[in-house]
Amino acid sequence: MPSWQGKSKASPLGYRIFVWVLRNFGVMPAYVLLRTVVLHYLLFSYKSSKPIYYYFHKKLGLNVISSLLKLYSNYYSFGQSIIDKVVLMAGLPNKFTFNFDGEANLRKMVELKKGGLLLSCHIGNWEIAGNLLKRLNTKVHIVMFDGEHEKIKKIVNDVTGERSVHVITIKNDLSHIYEISDAFKNNELVCMHADRFLEGNKTLTANFLGENARFPMGPFVLATTFKVPVSFVFAMKETPRHYHLFAGNIKEYNGVAGKASAMQAMLNDFVAEMETKVKKYPVQWYNYYNFWKQ
Repeated sequence: MPSWQGKSKASPLGYRIFVWVLRNFGVMPAYVLLRTVVLHYLLFSYKSSKPIYYYFHKKLGLNVISSLLKLYSNYYSFGQSIIDKVVLMAGLPNKFTFNFDGEANLRKMVELKKGGLLLSCHIGNWEIAGNLLKRLNTKVHIVMFDGEHEKIKKIVNDVTGERSVHVITIKNDLSHIYEISDAFKNNELVCMHADRFLEGNKTLTANFLGENARFPMGPFVLATTFKVPVSFVFAMKETPRHYHLFAGNIKEYNGVAGKASAMQAMLNDFVAEMETKVKKYPVQWYNYYNFWKQ
């Protein structure tokens, strides 16, 4: 089974150092400092490096040297995504620019007055997208597993202050389901990842990059249970200071016979879009465990 546990590996001291650099010198010097941190992970973090190397070498077909170079770029891109998130959420000075393909799709979703589910995966920078979605005329919720260590969370929260979107935390007592239900009833948008699960959770299977992989059943159960429209949304970094947001066409699966068939059809559509983005932005997929292990 995938060994992901929903926890960040970063230390509180590491966060403090980067926050200090960001506040006093800005984004680009923080990127320079990041390169030394990336080198450390590349040399000493075999557990996370092995699966992402496998992804580059076996799934994307790159040779050994290219796979190692991509591995370095992947760690660097991941570090940038964390820095960018802190900068934008804290309102620190920056020169980031954005363009948004498919914003009309999300505005149409709001106009349908059914609520809506926005599905993404651990590629690009989803929290950046969530903060930019505040321009829509409705409340936006992000569903996430609250697995970070408390000290790290406190540091990040002290820096970023209040989020511009509401976070629904996944809880063992399933109370988050009621929050999601209320959001849909209020014609609000709920955003969540659909590519990662904790051990013991129910899953669905689909072919991803030529091999079967498991995906969490929860997001697809929500869409079919509450019969809400769905859009696949991604926020990809294209230059050091530019993000490209994508929101796919609205999809509704109410007409598919049977709940299981509807969920599988939705998963297949999601995986197809996920493959497209992964192949176009290969170093921005951040899953540091054996994604295909059954």
